[in-house]
Amino acid sequence: METRVAEIADGIFRLSTHVPDVAPPAGFTFNQFLIAGDEPLLFHCGQRAMFPLVSDAFAKILPLEQLRWISFGHVEADECGAMNLWLEAAPQAQVVYSELGCQVSVSDLAVRPPRALAQDEVLDLGGKRVRIIATPHVPPRMGSPGPL
Repeated sequence: METRVAEIADGIFRLSTHVPDVAPPAGFTFNQFLIAGDEPLLFHCGQRAMFPLVSDAFAKILPLEQLRWISFGHVEADECGAMNLWLEAAPQAQVVYSELGCQVSVSDLAVRPPRALAQDEVLDLGGKRVRIIATPHVPPRMGSPGPL
């Protein structure tokens, strides 16, 4: 396995790792996104086992120590499993997440306190900006053939 890097927009990189053993026969690709700026943000941390591959790919773009912000779409292993490994590798990094998500999960899971953002709050990365837009949660169907 390897993690490939592609700049998909100016200063925005996709780090993709294809795992052939997941979801046969074609496998599954896990993606993380690095938004470069004065305060770089990594969106999706990946699974803990993939940290060596993803962090090596990240280091081809920026030194890990420059990572300032870590975020993800929801709390599951593929999106935040390696969160604490990233926090250990980047001493200035902090998780940024929704207020409710911080209260319910992230404040307990992260080795350092996260920064909670209010609905529609903007985080300026220095050259790029991101905004928190919380969406209603719909439980995944988990492969169920019938309606919820």
